[in-house]
Amino acid sequence: MLTRKQMELLDFIKTRMDRDGVPPSFDEMKDALDLRSKSGIHRLITALEERGFIRRLAHRARAIEIVKLPEAMERAGFTPKVIEGDRPEPPKGARPIETVNALDLPLLGRIAAGMPIEAISDVAQSVTVPGSMLSGRGQHYALEVRGDSMIEAGINDGDIVVIREQQTADNGDIVVALVADHEATLKRFRRRGGMIALEPANAAYETQVYPDHMVKVQGRLVGLIRSY
Repeated sequence: MLTRKQMELLDFIKTRMDRDGVPPSFDEMKDALDLRSKSGIHRLITALEERGFIRRLAHRARAIEIVKLPEAMERAGFTPKVIEGDRPEPPKGARPIETVNALDLPLLGRIAAGMPIEAISDVAQSVTVPGSMLSGRGQHYALEVRGDSMIEAGINDGDIVVIREQQTADNGDIVVALVADHEATLKRFRRRGGMIALEPANAAYETQVYPDHMVKVQGRLVGLIRSY
């Protein structure tokens, strides 16, 4: 049996992973559950692990795998997935994941997960991704991440992010934002009246706030590829 808060946290993590492909930050978990501090989130995660609903993976902070869901949530359908962290090597002879419907996306260049850098320039490269990673029928492209400002969202320096091209975003979306028509950055999007806040997922960085006319959304994060 899970407490109401434990159930709410497990459901929130699963919902955000299904939507964004990356986990929510501890701050987002805290806000979603209306807790006063992140220590409460740590206690809930520990409780979920002790009850066998999640597993924390070694050697990476907040590395969590959903192992199972309560019966009520399983009725809606569930496929276990890694939220963040290392995946074990597949057994020899194992069939590669998503060998069917793999698609080539243009790798347009590098995007800053830190301070904004010069706008992305086209590069004559491509990256192959599973079709299931793509969101909807829109155009998609890939970018290589440079910087560490989004590490608490599970996005590390050197990762390849898959972006669905769009010009709008909801609060909380992780987006590619073009600032002042010449600097691009990967951040979490928040609209505050006539201002746009671009939030990092790393306490070492400050939120960047701009008048809304200075920020153009170029796409929303829908997937991530990591090499080890």
